[in-house]
Amino acid sequence: QPFLRLRPSPSDNLPVKDIVEHPDPEYDPKEQDLDERTLRKKLGSHFDPGFMAVAVPGPANASGADAAAAAGRGRAALPAELRRLELGPPRGARLKVGKKARRKVLQWLWAYTYCPVLYTWKDLGVRFWPRYIKEGNCFAEKSCSLPEGMFCKPVKSVTKTFLRWHCQGWSSQKYCTWIPVQYPLISECKCSC
Repeated sequence: QPFLRLRPSPSDNLPVKDIVEHPDPEYDPKEQDLDERTLRKKLGSHFDPGFMAVAVPGPANASGADAAAAAGRGRAALPAELRRLELGPPRGARLKVGKKARRKVLQWLWAYTYCPVLYTWKDLGVRFWPRYIKEGNCFAEKSCSLPEGMFCKPVKSVTKTFLRWHCQGWSSQKYCTWIPVQYPLISECKCSC
């Protein structure tokens, strides 16, 4: 049954799909189980305020259109492979281009092929602590290649540790506690097929 799953299943597909929870509030943590001081102590050094929030956080970052515009302004550093790129045909005479024109062409190419990670806050529900996670997604509203056809895909992820409320037993004598679970997050995107 899908509601019996404790944690996200390992997968190459990120971001993690939402977990289908048992709808009965009897399996939710009670008020005394949500003491922030106790839970912070239990999570210890795994608490990352950059990616986790106990209360409803503000916006994580710019919208997709704003991120594309930021990429167009060259906010990300030009990668070494683009800096080494020779402009001109693969065979034959080398194309003579001034420094300024070369820099503009490379910046335009980088802005076109850059794949930013867009972060949004996601509510994991009352059975996770901290409840809110800053989840990354790859900007995929347009092709990132010339000619078109490739799109931004996740290439790296980081794993964050959260606490998950878990109950054993199905009767009134069930035992519930917080257990640590690993949650993968997209950390880098790249233009690929």
